[in-house]
Amino acid sequence: MKSTGIKRHGLGIAGLLILSATLFLCASAVLHGSSAGGTGGYLTVVATGDIMMGTTHPVNVLPPDDGEGMFKSVITEFRDGDVVLGNLEGPLLDHGRSGKCKDAAVGRCFEFMTPTRYSRHLKTAGFTAMNIANNHAFDFGSAGAESTISRLLDVGIDAVGGEMVAYIDRKGRSVALVGFSFKPSRYAYSIHDISEAMEIVAGLKEFNNLVIVSFHGGAEGKDALHLRRGTERFLGENRGNLTGFAHGVIDAGADLVIGHGPHVVRALEVYKGKLIAYSLGNFLTYGVFNLKGPSGVSIILKAKLNARTGDFIGGRLVPVRLANGGIPEIDLSGEAAQLVKALTKQDIEFPQIDIEEDGSLRPVVGKF
Repeated sequence: MKSTGIKRHGLGIAGLLILSATLFLCASAVLHGSSAGGTGGYLTVVATGDIMMGTTHPVNVLPPDDGEGMFKSVITEFRDGDVVLGNLEGPLLDHGRSGKCKDAAVGRCFEFMTPTRYSRHLKTAGFTAMNIANNHAFDFGSAGAESTISRLLDVGIDAVGGEMVAYIDRKGRSVALVGFSFKPSRYAYSIHDISEAMEIVAGLKEFNNLVIVSFHGGAEGKDALHLRRGTERFLGENRGNLTGFAHGVIDAGADLVIGHGPHVVRALEVYKGKLIAYSLGNFLTYGVFNLKGPSGVSIILKAKLNARTGDFIGGRLVPVRLANGGIPEIDLSGEAAQLVKALTKQDIEFPQIDIEEDGSLRPVVGKF
């Protein structure tokens, strides 16, 4: 497992991705022999929504016991994941200065700084990769982003976003994880340039069996439950054409597309056999968010992919409720799963997926 930083040189983005992937696959072949050919079966991807484990800025808001046990209610759901992915909102940093919100109205801008020692909580929970392609990665500039990447790698978690493409080998299959955002940077490729996004994904797919795309986009808040056609805007900012982006990267070879950003759950869709989760909502956001209503429920997505083709073959939504200031607990009422089911029916004309009462998922061809 490794995250690889890729710089822009004469080869272009896609060329560099291919070069990096080739080096990884050569190393993998040495370690695993001919296992890259695969033996069939499936891979399980477990994904969660937004994670902000507490902040020391602008005021100190940290969970009890320094965060020990934050994930204890949900940790068993991660154990069967070949890939376990979350979205980290805010840098892992102990000291720094931020000017991000200095001119913003109260409640219109947020900046976070999570203690670096909290990286161990992510490792203990079982995360294998963490998306950093979002609008909080640079809350404290490049120093914050670099610290985050370093701390994640130190505990054995891949950082995913822009130049940080994670290459992993699972069950003899090579998997690339790449991150995009409405706020592009070195560590977030742009969701706005769909043609370039497709080029990046196609380059990765050429030398990897599976490609997983994580994106950060869409409007935010309780009024943002519904997926909108065309470009979404929030606070005057272009937050991307999410269906256009998701369909485009699948056309280019992506096998799974996982969305974050709205801080509420959204619809699911199976497009050309590949699963899209448009938003997984808040997962662990301690102390600073209003978690009333739909902002306080979430899902853990467990998706099984055909290890050979990458097609979605089934899975489950595990409903979660944020309690005690934003700590996730399994929600036996199933509210979030039922909300996703309703949104999928309302927002996706041909979703090609069944969501059962217990949260079970299965692809359906030709039903809709």
